[in-house]
Amino acid sequence: MQPRPVVLDVDPGIDDALAILLALASPEIELRAVTVTGGNCPLAEGVRNGLDVLALGGGAHVPLAAGVALPIIRPPFTAPETHGATGLGYAKLPPSPAAPIAEHGVDRLINEIMATPGEVTLVAVAPLTNVALAIRKEPRIVQAVREVIVMGGAVRADGNTTPLAEFNVYVDPHAAHVVLHSGIPQLTIIPWDITINVRITQTHVDRLLALGGPIPAFIAEAVRFYLEFHEAHFGFAACSINDPAALALAFLPDLAQTTPIYMDVEINSETTMGKTVGDFLHLTQRPPNVRLVTAFDNERFVELFLERMEKLTRNS
Repeated sequence: MQPRPVVLDVDPGIDDALAILLALASPEIELRAVTVTGGNCPLAEGVRNGLDVLALGGGAHVPLAAGVALPIIRPPFTAPETHGATGLGYAKLPPSPAAPIAEHGVDRLINEIMATPGEVTLVAVAPLTNVALAIRKEPRIVQAVREVIVMGGAVRADGNTTPLAEFNVYVDPHAAHVVLHSGIPQLTIIPWDITINVRITQTHVDRLLALGGPIPAFIAEAVRFYLEFHEAHFGFAACSINDPAALALAFLPDLAQTTPIYMDVEINSETTMGKTVGDFLHLTQRPPNVRLVTAFDNERFVELFLERMEKLTRNS
């Protein structure tokens, strides 16, 4: 079977970095491009982090395109308390020999999808600014993309950034609104209330460290910051690897159970800005616009992630 072409839209970000490594470690997919937007860290840092992580995982050849730095309407909002001053926790990577391509990230998204209509899966694990502006610039991508998988939203839980809103959606709720109302036929959303339970622990990290090498060392130093954050803010001795879980759905959809629902996002109220709302009882009488992940095989996925990181380490 031919690998499935994937474009990965990120704001790297500790768990974004792990998603990049998982993409490089997964033979089921062909990572066609990485596009970057501002989010967990400012755009320039995210571009540098993305290039360095690609090089670490043997993917310096993968084109990386800088996209949009700022949300569509709202001011920038980053997360140094979650991901550290540079976006990668305590980790420090050697500079990649590669540079970002000259093409803008929005154009790269459009061109990859339109080059092979019906084939590309777009995995978006950042604020949806690049994706929304790509839809606005070239509406044909809505029907040409094979599937869009989004990590974002808090549907049946409190938010992780405001009492009601999850980070990716809160950073650019207007972009999320564009994507939700775009008519994408295959739009899968894995929300934070699912991914918060996709966790790795120091024991998992130690298993990787036993192999030695730069990839386990990077994961350990990045995750050390992440573990400290999760224990301080959420009270558990583990960290959620949200973005790799979304990436895995591109090649292992049976990790998840999904429910077709109508979903919307609040863009008017400052109190509830960025809140994602799922109409589980069909009260709006509107047809479903997303497949919402309502259950996920955490144990199977974590073991898969660890095995892939072990294999990537050995192959490097």
